[in-house]
Amino acid sequence: MADPTPPEGVPATARPDRVVALWAGALIVAFVLFGALAPDAASTTFSAAQDWITSELGWFYLLAVACFLIFVVGLAASSHGRVRLGPNHSEPEFSYGAWFAMLFSAGMGIGLVFFGVAEPVTHFMAPPEGDPASIAAARAAMRLSYFHWGLHAWAIYAVIGLSLAYFSFRHGLPLTLRSALYPLVGERIHGPIGHAVDIFAVIGTMFGVATSLGLGVLQVNAGLSHMAGVPVGFVTQVILIAVITAMATLSVVSGLDRGIRLLSNANLIMAGLLMAFVFVVGPTTFLLRAFVQNLGGYIDQFALRTFNMYAYDPKDWLGDWTLFYWGWWIAWSPFVGMFIARISRGRTIRQFVLGVLLVPAGFTFAWMTVFGDSALHLHLSGATEAVSQAVQQDVTLSLFVFLEQFPLSLVSSWFAMLLIVTFFVTSADSAALVVSTIAAGGRENVPVSQRIFWAASSGVIAAVLLATGGLQALQTAAIVSALPFAAMMLLICYGLWRGLAREGLRHSAFAQNLPPRLARSWQRQLHGILSYPRREEVHAFLRDVAAPALEAVAGELRGRGLQAELHQREGGLRLISMPGAPEEFHYGLRLREYALPSFSYFETAAEAQQREHYYRAEVFLEDGSQDYDVMGLTREELIQDVLSQYDRHFQFLHAVRAR
Repeated sequence: MADPTPPEGVPATARPDRVVALWAGALIVAFVLFGALAPDAASTTFSAAQDWITSELGWFYLLAVACFLIFVVGLAASSHGRVRLGPNHSEPEFSYGAWFAMLFSAGMGIGLVFFGVAEPVTHFMAPPEGDPASIAAARAAMRLSYFHWGLHAWAIYAVIGLSLAYFSFRHGLPLTLRSALYPLVGERIHGPIGHAVDIFAVIGTMFGVATSLGLGVLQVNAGLSHMAGVPVGFVTQVILIAVITAMATLSVVSGLDRGIRLLSNANLIMAGLLMAFVFVVGPTTFLLRAFVQNLGGYIDQFALRTFNMYAYDPKDWLGDWTLFYWGWWIAWSPFVGMFIARISRGRTIRQFVLGVLLVPAGFTFAWMTVFGDSALHLHLSGATEAVSQAVQQDVTLSLFVFLEQFPLSLVSSWFAMLLIVTFFVTSADSAALVVSTIAAGGRENVPVSQRIFWAASSGVIAAVLLATGGLQALQTAAIVSALPFAAMMLLICYGLWRGLAREGLRHSAFAQNLPPRLARSWQRQLHGILSYPRREEVHAFLRDVAAPALEAVAGELRGRGLQAELHQREGGLRLISMPGAPEEFHYGLRLREYALPSFSYFETAAEAQQREHYYRAEVFLEDGSQDYDVMGLTREELIQDVLSQYDRHFQFLHAVRAR
């Protein structure tokens, strides 16, 4: 059984993997050529593939997605929820506000704008069960929309994001999909098996993102035609793809902290403003009541919808909607999962799952209520059936016809167009950043030329899909490309569970049979509690006490025939025993800075006013800080602490081998 805790020698930023980039690029080029040179044959092939998957493997999609949701909720509720995605001492890089904005923008921005009006009205006018355009159809339409855009979608993203963040940030493996299989195949992730996983991830991501970009272009083209008379056609759509992809390329070149984060924040603000506008000028009281009822209906039919295959009454509706969405989310999962992993370092598994599942889903439910229920209210109240007719005639026009029913329609329509474009740009640049990271073997600082190539590729694929069948081709691409990756995701779940189970064993073993630390006099203990050392004091302790103590342990280990190394750097020491072996052990000390608390005690007020920070000599093991300070121990006491941790390490190894 492979050990899910990789050796420290495996770099977190491996060199670019040319195998992945070349194979993924070659397969994508082959698809582009097939679609461009034989569009009719490509359209026929796509349609046949979708029909076969829907009829023969639809059960697999529904069951897999249900497993993903149960898995991540179970992890968050378990003791594993306290595990941090990174070393124990790590802290989140982004604030909650910035984190939520990037989650929302990357996850489903374009699709939500496209389907916010169109999906509820479509289910209302053509429900899978019951009479069209009825009160019952309206209730069912909103429950279905909530179901397709709710917790299931974000659970898919959470599986990939959790696995990547855990194995990369906590255990030092490359930030690529292959790392999630380390508990199952070990070092073979760096060979053909790992290459295949990353190749499928790149291809699935490109098709998933191309689906979203295609939807965005169709809606932008329809809006420009409706408001400015721009012709609807493939040539216009290609020009739009080229312009917006170029904007995305500029954003991705600027990097995560600048272009992508700023655009994500702008997207969230603009989406919030548009939603607030419709909420205020629309049927406000009705929307508040509908939101509560929709949420209750979603919860009430949650299990039924999750497993409903229409086995006794087969319907094409299932493949056109639920299976399309599940395939779309799965195809997007390498992209969104890796993206949210990159922005979630330092959070606990429980924080990650609750944030990823609840916050974007809550915003999505609010969006669907404001736009979908407002459109349904227009029809049910007798005000107008224009929106319902637009959805049936040309779904890409539904948002703009909807906005025409309210004041300031021209302003809101152009504002919605700008929102679609910025979502388009954010999706394309985020995808290019993620795909280039996968293709480069997990290396974050990827050359700009590679980012540009992948950004342009997503636009080219979207153009080819539009040429070979429009919206139907986009749906087929999402469903087909997701099939192999859905099976891989089940293995990824198992691998993450194995990794966390081994970590739980480690913690249990470390908590048992600890030899007592040498007792210090009560005067020394009191001094340690009340002291707030300066930086130079901790440096002196590391130099004069800790370094000789760790060198003494290393010398004793070498004298017993074991390999041992002591690494010293500014503000830190690390003792490594048996490097590269299963018994490898790390014991480190690092200088850490803290702000002085308000209750700090000093003998003179002048000293308190001159200082803002104090410093600790904290113990670091392989999984990060152990959150205790050894400052002030003697040489012998520190050696005893090293041996205590060494004993805990062997308790863990014994527990693992006994399983």
